[in-house]
Amino acid sequence: MKLASFIYQGIRSYGIVRDDGVVNLGARLGNRYVDLKSLLAANALDEAQRLSGEAIDIHFDAIEFLPVIDNPGKILCVGMNYAEKRKEFDQHNPAPTLFVRFADSQTGHNTPILKPRYSSEFDYEGELAVIIGTGGEDIPREVALSHVAGYSCYMDGSARDWQHSWFTAGKNWRQTGAFGPWMTTADEIPDPHQLAIRTWLNGHMVQDDNTCHMIHQVAELIEYISTFTRLAPGDVIITGSPGGVGKKRNPPLFMQAGDCIEVEIENIGHLSNVIIDAPAHALTAAH
Repeated sequence: MKLASFIYQGIRSYGIVRDDGVVNLGARLGNRYVDLKSLLAANALDEAQRLSGEAIDIHFDAIEFLPVIDNPGKILCVGMNYAEKRKEFDQHNPAPTLFVRFADSQTGHNTPILKPRYSSEFDYEGELAVIIGTGGEDIPREVALSHVAGYSCYMDGSARDWQHSWFTAGKNWRQTGAFGPWMTTADEIPDPHQLAIRTWLNGHMVQDDNTCHMIHQVAELIEYISTFTRLAPGDVIITGSPGGVGKKRNPPLFMQAGDCIEVEIENIGHLSNVIIDAPAHALTAAH
């Protein structure tokens, strides 16, 4: 089952994705579960599954995609988690490299990604996103995948000239991380480490790898993260990018306004966004 969050006729909703549109779960279940995050928190995926045979309510061209989880409590991101990426950046630290994203740094499928005004090194990173379904602390890796609700694609846009040594400043510009198009539920992805992951910039493939090459696998990441912070339904773990990023190309290759960036993960989905320049914001004088 594939589940998406979206806006339809000005109303935020969520639903089951079919080939030609969506079954609007917000219209059917919204009095109990206002969004996809609350559906997960109530452990109510089975209720959604029972409606998966319904006729679609809305065609894709009538909706605006939101990030799969548009209000996550936590977005935890893993850096340097593929062998080729570690070679590119000459990284040798054995522990997972972690940083955080804020919810307002995200955008959905087919919506603009904003190139930060103060960055000349806006880079692409295609990644597998893990959406937590069952929360917990000190989760052993042996059962960690049972805590996963599903998987999605993520384009972790990075202002390289703002990353410095702690990443956060380079990762949290408004609307720089694309998340979608939808979540494929975990029952359809028995092994998250047998998935082709590819990124295209303007139709040219710039990343091509497989999730089997992750240094720290999903279950290990859940175990590690849940030792220091409680994971909750709707939390998101972004598992790292393969090699081929623009920063390490010769010459470097960065995203500019007008570019199209796409991330595809086998059996999950194909995320597509166009880059635009972030608008200037007028300063408001205090009175």
